[in-house]
Order: sequence, then C-alpha cells, then structure tokens
Amino acid sequence: MQLLLIRHAEPTNARAETGVADPPLTETGRLQASRLPDALSPYRITRLFSSPQLRALQTAEPVAEDRGLAVEKVEEIAEYDYGHDHYFTIDAAKDVAPEAYQRILAGHLPHFVDEDAFRTRVRQGIDRVVETCDHAETVALFVHGGVVNIVLQELLDMPRPLMFPIEYASVTRILVSRTGARRVASINETGHVRDTLRV
Repeated sequence: MQLLLIRHAEPTNARAETGVADPPLTETGRLQASRLPDALSPYRITRLFSSPQLRALQTAEPVAEDRGLAVEKVEEIAEYDYGHDHYFTIDAAKDVAPEAYQRILAGHLPHFVDEDAFRTRVRQGIDRVVETCDHAETVALFVHGGVVNIVLQELLDMPRPLMFPIEYASVTRILVSRTGARRVASINETGHVRDTLRV
C-alpha cells in the first residue's frame, strides 16, 4: 500500500470571536490545490481521506473532482490546533505568537499541545486508513504539517516532532508492506508548487 500524505495548501489566518477557527484557503492556496491533479497523475489513487478541517478539505476538492472520488473525513488526522479558536500561518506566528514560533523553529510543538495525545490520535487515524484499504491500493490523505511530521518522527526515529519544514500542497509518500511495516519513500515533494511558495 502507498499512502500519499498531502499537506493542505496555503490558508488564511483566523481568530474566532466565538467557537472554533477553521480558515479557508487563500487565492494562492486555491492555485496550489488546483495543481494537485496533475502532480498526482502518476498515481492510481483509489480513495481520498481528509482531515475535517476546511483547509484540508478544500485542498482535496480538485483531486476529488478530477478522480470522481468522494472525500472521506478522518477526525484523527486533524492538526494539533483542531478545536482551537485561532489559526496562524508560521509567517504570522512570528509576530502574534513569538514563543510558539520559536518552539516550532526548534522542532517542538507549541506548549498548548499534548504531544503524546496528538501522536496517539494521528497513529490511530493512519492505522484506521490502512485497515480499511486493500494492500494494493494507493490512497491520498489531505492533512497538515504537524501530522506529516509526527508520522515521520515515528518512522525515522527523530528526536523532535517538527523536524521537517513541510510545505503547502507538498506530497510525502509512505509505503506499507503486507506485514504492516512502514517506510518513508519521499518527503515534501514540491515541484508542482515551488513557484508559489514563499522563500
């Protein structure tokens, strides 16, 4: 089985007056998402899974339309900010949340995140996807930078949870053997959106 972990495209910043912040994609984000059908054309994708957060669901839309596939929501693969009243891109966090920004740059999750609980939740979500798919399938999961990183930390035995700068609309490939063993095939493929990313 092949898992394509696709980070959502560029979202807006958001702070909810009441309830949960769930920002949509920016215009640049929609452009990035629109390039995914071509970028994923070499893969015979049979199923699409997504975090329930809007930025992931909107990133999945062009692929779902292109392939004629439904998007199946998996709550466990939501980002570590799921359910919070604010969301800031890393660029915005530099000014509005400098402590969290410095922690992320150092490879750590923000203080408000229970790292063990987040890791357990993501593992359960990935396991559920693997268990419900056939071994021969290639499936796409529309997720988040923290989710991709926590998966890579476990597979590569990395010392900190945020070791890779996973870019918007990037593709990371995980191979799952018949025995259930998993290995990393590629990380952060961005050729299809390189010109849209901020240096």
